[in-house]
Amino acid sequence: MISDYSTLALRNLQKRKLRSWLTMLGIFISIATIFVLISVSLGLKGAVEEQFRVLGTDKFFIMPKGQLGGPGTSSAVFLQKADADVVEKVAGVKDISYLSAAYAEAIFADQKRFFMIAGIQGDKSRVLKEVQAYKIDEGRFMRDDEYGKVMLGSQFKYNDVFKKPMKTGDRIALNGVDFKVVGILQPIGNSQDDKLIYMQLDDLKKITNVTGLDEIIVQINDGESVAEVASNVEKRLRSFRGVNEDTQDFSILTPEELLATIGTILNVITAFLLGVAAISLVVGAIGIANTMYTSVIERINEIGVMKAVGARNSDIMLIFLIESGLLGLVGGIIGVAIGAGLSKMIEYIAITQFATNLLKAAMPLYLFVGCLVFAFLVGAISGVFPAYRASRIKPVDALRYE
Repeated sequence: MISDYSTLALRNLQKRKLRSWLTMLGIFISIATIFVLISVSLGLKGAVEEQFRVLGTDKFFIMPKGQLGGPGTSSAVFLQKADADVVEKVAGVKDISYLSAAYAEAIFADQKRFFMIAGIQGDKSRVLKEVQAYKIDEGRFMRDDEYGKVMLGSQFKYNDVFKKPMKTGDRIALNGVDFKVVGILQPIGNSQDDKLIYMQLDDLKKITNVTGLDEIIVQINDGESVAEVASNVEKRLRSFRGVNEDTQDFSILTPEELLATIGTILNVITAFLLGVAAISLVVGAIGIANTMYTSVIERINEIGVMKAVGARNSDIMLIFLIESGLLGLVGGIIGVAIGAGLSKMIEYIAITQFATNLLKAAMPLYLFVGCLVFAFLVGAISGVFPAYRASRIKPVDALRYE
């Protein structure tokens, strides 16, 4: 019986093709939007979690308080090498890396640009290399005591940062000082890191006004608790810097805290955008309700005939509910197809234009099924009242209706 009702509903939709397409417009736009938002959000969350898996659970970060944008951003205070020395002596600490960053003028091939320079301490770079998963694409890593040399992010070679791609052996002027390129790194996956220039920390201090450290990365011994070691480091640094909980001028972030913070931000952004998409979904639902009302009025005689030959109120209601549900379902199918295409397009643009692999499109089966079921339910619910009205029409009145 359901199959007969579905066939009848499809025939009625085919008779009114233009109206059906216009009705579904709001549905597939909203479903496409919802699909894209969830797909990209899931992909971004998965990419971030993958980054943290690479990072490992045995490291945490110390940064000056007020530095929200990472190394190189403005901060009222700085850490110092003496702070790093104190941290390194805390029980449970296996090794540390530290760095500073600043923007500098770069000149190559008669072209002037500004880039962020990361100053690293050669003999204290192992943890940093592990965190960033650095791999050499061309040349080699800087040696611990090698000055006047730089390593470049992958975009200097592959993304036309300058008029011509750079290679090892090239020379680049940074704030008027000449440096030789000894290595180019493989892509890390985000444009900020892949546009970095790396040099020895002492070289950075010579060509900029950098005096302190922007970040200390701490690795703990096997079997130690990150939270416990981080707490001990925090207490020791407070004592060394002469601050208390209220005046503390540095922050300690563990992987769990970073992941929770990023997850919260992603959820808030996704919820807001889904709210915007829900507006178009409401508009689509109103369109379906309006179409079904019009359909009821146009088919009053048909309803009267069906009731005259034995159709019950529940049969009439079910026919119209299936019809409105099919409007939502077909709109959902089109919306999911459009959404999948847009998601892949966003991923492609992110990789090719912005050189980041963080914006990946995740498309699990439950996302497809969920969007289609949701679209069908929205359509069916939108048609409840028109269907109920159709079911309450009296056969005698319907047959006499002009």
